[in-house]
Amino acid sequence: MYQKMKENKNEHVLNLNQNQNQDHDQDQEQDQNHIPTNDMKRKRKRRCLMALGIPLILIFLLFIIILILALTVFKTKSPNTKLVSASLDGVAPSVSLPAAQIELNITIDIKILVKNPNHVSFKHGQGKSYLLYQGNQVGEADIYPGKIPATGSTTVPYRLTLEADELASNLSFITDVIGGQLVMQANTRIPGRINFLGIYKKHVVVVSECQLRIAVLAMNITDKACKDKTN
Repeated sequence: MYQKMKENKNEHVLNLNQNQNQDHDQDQEQDQNHIPTNDMKRKRKRRCLMALGIPLILIFLLFIIILILALTVFKTKSPNTKLVSASLDGVAPSVSLPAAQIELNITIDIKILVKNPNHVSFKHGQGKSYLLYQGNQVGEADIYPGKIPATGSTTVPYRLTLEADELASNLSFITDVIGGQLVMQANTRIPGRINFLGIYKKHVVVVSECQLRIAVLAMNITDKACKDKTN
C-alpha cells in the first residue's frame, strides 16, 4: 500500500511539472506573438503620421510661396489712365433776345487709355462719365464693363452730350458763350476688381478728371488737361 501511495505521489508531481512547463511555453509563445504586434502598431502609426504630415508640409510650403509672390511679383498696383483724344461735334450757339436764352448743341467724344500694371487681369464693371460746368452736372455717359489683361491696356471711348436745357437761362453760361470760350470738366469713374488666384481680391475705382477749354464759335477744343487717381 505504501508503494502505491508513493507511485500516486510521483505521478501527481509529474503532472504538476508538465502543467507548469506547458504554462511556461504558452507564456513564452504569447510574449513572442506580442512583440511583433507592437512593432506592427508602431510602424502603422509612423506611416499614418507620414501620410498626414507630408501633405501638410507641402500645403504650408505652397502657402509661403504664394504669399511671397503676392507681396513681390504679384503685388497689386492701381490702374492708371491717360487721355488719348477729345474732339467736339456740334452746332454754333444762337442767342435769343430779349429773353436772353441760348441754344447750343455740343457732343464731346473722349477716349482714355486705361493701363493695368499688374501681373493679373483687372475686371471692371459699368462706369460713368459726367460732364460738369462750374461743378454742376450737365451731361453723362455710360461706360461698358470689360476686362483688361495682365500688364495690358485698353482704350475706353465715350460720348458726352451737353444738356443745354439745364443751362439755357444760366447767366454765367450765357456770358461765357458770348465771350467765345467755355471751360468744362469731364469726370470718369470706373469701378473694378483685381483678383489674384481667387485668394486676394482688391476693389479699386479708377478716376479720370479732365478739364476742357472749348472755343465756342470755332467749335473745337483748344486745351485739355487730365489727371488720374484711384480710390
